[in-house]
Amino acid sequence: MIHVERLCKSFLDYQRGWVFAVRDVSFDCRPGEIFGLLGPNGAGKTTTLRILSTVLKPTAGHAIVAGHDVVAEPQAVRSSIGYMSASTGIYDRMSAWELVEYFGRLYGLHPERLRERMEIIFDWLKMNDFRETLGSKMSTGMKQKVSIARTIVHDPPVLIFDEPTSGLDVLVQRVVLQKILELRDMGKTILFSTHAMHEVQKLCQRVAIIHQGELQVAGEPHELLKRFDQPDLEELFFHLVDRADQETAMAEPASDRPAGARKIRSPDQPDLPSLPTEDETDS
Repeated sequence: MIHVERLCKSFLDYQRGWVFAVRDVSFDCRPGEIFGLLGPNGAGKTTTLRILSTVLKPTAGHAIVAGHDVVAEPQAVRSSIGYMSASTGIYDRMSAWELVEYFGRLYGLHPERLRERMEIIFDWLKMNDFRETLGSKMSTGMKQKVSIARTIVHDPPVLIFDEPTSGLDVLVQRVVLQKILELRDMGKTILFSTHAMHEVQKLCQRVAIIHQGELQVAGEPHELLKRFDQPDLEELFFHLVDRADQETAMAEPASDRPAGARKIRSPDQPDLPSLPTEDETDS
């Protein structure tokens, strides 16, 4: 349902030149599973998800979402996905019902189909008690439910959640995670990014760990723990991050570059038209 192959994204920094945010990332997210993208802040998770949701274009590599190429068929991809993050905004002057209806209309749903979907969703998320509440009067938990509702109103086969529980209290976190599990049980394909190990353990059938814009490892959690002889996901995560940092330090002395930066050749150079060379990432 999601196929990512050697995905790269570089940006021009006027002090450091071309730098990678994502470099050579490949993974597959199968139909009906929750695939976890795990990494620290600045690892490249959000950049990857923005490429998959067509907000950004990749520098190199390609990605297929629900059978559609993210570069060649962006509109088809947008119609096939729902995207939600912890920073998803809610309009203060719209009620819960008005906001979800607005997004349903943006997706081109027929009025009768839209009302049917909204009734189902408001019942499922237990939103009927505040369907007329304005965004400015909503609690954090209400806002997250509205965010979920607008993400799924068009019934997309693929859902992308970018750290959807970040900054939420434990009770709201629990509700969000439970609803994501229920969406999986409905047959949705879900890509879920986080830096919280307990969320991965609770939700994900498979996981990829990304650091400094590069994929460190991907697979089933129990298989990865066995392969690297680690007791839990947290220790596995620290082991892989430390290993990557050590390899980076050995490959290029820190005095040669700013901390955390991977300077690369411009993609416009004639000998490498699509993929810059020298690495490191600022992600």
